[in-house]
Amino acid sequence: MLRCSVSLRSRAPPCKTWSRCIRLASDRKQVHLFAKFNCLRCGVVMPLAAPDIAQTEAVIIEMTNTFRAQNQLSAVAPSAVLQIAAQAFADYLARSGSFAHTADGRQPSERVKAAGYSFCIVAENLALHQSNRGFETLDLAERAVTGWKNSPAHRANLLQPHVTEIGIGIAKAGDADPKYLTVQLFGRPGSYKYTIGIENISGATVSYRLDEQKNTINDAMHLTHTACVPHELTFDIGKVTSKFQVHNGDTFIIARGPDGKPHVELQQPHSAAPQKTGTTLAREVQTGSIQQAAALVPARTIKPAR
Repeated sequence: MLRCSVSLRSRAPPCKTWSRCIRLASDRKQVHLFAKFNCLRCGVVMPLAAPDIAQTEAVIIEMTNTFRAQNQLSAVAPSAVLQIAAQAFADYLARSGSFAHTADGRQPSERVKAAGYSFCIVAENLALHQSNRGFETLDLAERAVTGWKNSPAHRANLLQPHVTEIGIGIAKAGDADPKYLTVQLFGRPGSYKYTIGIENISGATVSYRLDEQKNTINDAMHLTHTACVPHELTFDIGKVTSKFQVHNGDTFIIARGPDGKPHVELQQPHSAAPQKTGTTLAREVQTGSIQQAAALVPARTIKPAR
């Protein structure tokens, strides 16, 4: 920290401590006026607050999980790989002076992939905070999370229902006034993909919807769907609609019932396969991994305090 480079005539006697200087200042406004010089009129160095970066990251994770719990969502667990990716991007933002999700020419999904994270979902929040007084640990964490909660796009990331992991990176930029860049990454690992099967031995073509995407399956055909997040499966057979919340490994058998019409039976994983006749054609349907670069609107920038 620098000593005051500006000298003013003051009626206040010399002081040796910061608290003494505050008490002797005849005009409290001057405390703020000369704060940017890290001093007061009496010449005492004004201490700048400095956050504990590791603690700030931990507090952000804790506050994020508290917010998710308040919205009936499960907690996210720290991921070492996401933390590495978040820290690398925070360092880049601090060095370059940039502030955008694509500042390095890549999407968040590209950065986490380069870090070695196989994903179904990736979401990113950014925050920039600067103050000539610095920041305490809790203050910096609260500013970041509060700013995200008050922004619809960033709030949506905080409340992503299917993410399971989180990584936080914080870097200090080399500005005259303390400036901190915070990167928050959410992820759902690629290992969390699930697969379901649909087999038709009913003798008829059947229509169904997987997460409202319309499909049909012909007789003697087996389809496999692979996706990243659970979906609702709906069969429309005549005037009858059957809905199922799917789970990994589920197989749905469409067979002819006693009334001669197609009926849907859920075969749980590892259960015995029903008897069937005829040749079954197999085809795999990739419903796709969901890549959500997410917060495409930069987080709110808090101007330096004066």
